[in-house]
Amino acid sequence: MKTTNKPVAANLRIGPTGDVNNVSVEDCAIRMAKAGADIVGINCVFDYKTALKTIKQMKAGLDKEGLSPFLMLQPLGYHAPEVEHRKLGYFDLPEYPFALEPRLYTRFDAREFARQAHEAGVGYIGGCCGFEPYHIREMADELAGERGKRPPGANMNPPYGGGLKESILLPHVKKRVGKKYWTTLKPSFGRPDCPVEGTPETYDMEKNN
Repeated sequence: MKTTNKPVAANLRIGPTGDVNNVSVEDCAIRMAKAGADIVGINCVFDYKTALKTIKQMKAGLDKEGLSPFLMLQPLGYHAPEVEHRKLGYFDLPEYPFALEPRLYTRFDAREFARQAHEAGVGYIGGCCGFEPYHIREMADELAGERGKRPPGANMNPPYGGGLKESILLPHVKKRVGKKYWTTLKPSFGRPDCPVEGTPETYDMEKNN
């Protein structure tokens, strides 16, 4: 691949505990960089809060070895705190794969992820399973200052509900404008008979059951 003179990116689907062979996050990153990867990182399986912890571990390991590849982060688009310390991530959730929608990020979660990833030194910021176009738009808009431009169509989408001020909605809805309102809101599930967190299932990789 290096003979093509194109950047080589290498990602792993791992969390803070390392890969399924118990190779640490730091060593995984170091091995990819030393093998020639120009971009190293992680994607999918874990939510952005867990993924941010993992990419920081990668960076610490790379810095210690004097390696400086670009960092890439494309996390899962669903909240999955229960599986942070499991090797298989969201595959262990009983809702996988057909009932994950209640765990979906809000557009403001996507903004928070983009900002924190940028501050952590990640240069390639994206999303994997569960991310929708509006998530990517919000991420691009969050980093508009760093990018030097807002994303296409941004003129029709004022940030943090700004368009509500000019809407024909009810007065109390029109007041839901601004970063403080939307970033401090604790969204409810609307499902009183459902738990806030699920109970992950256990899979034995050696026995394959």
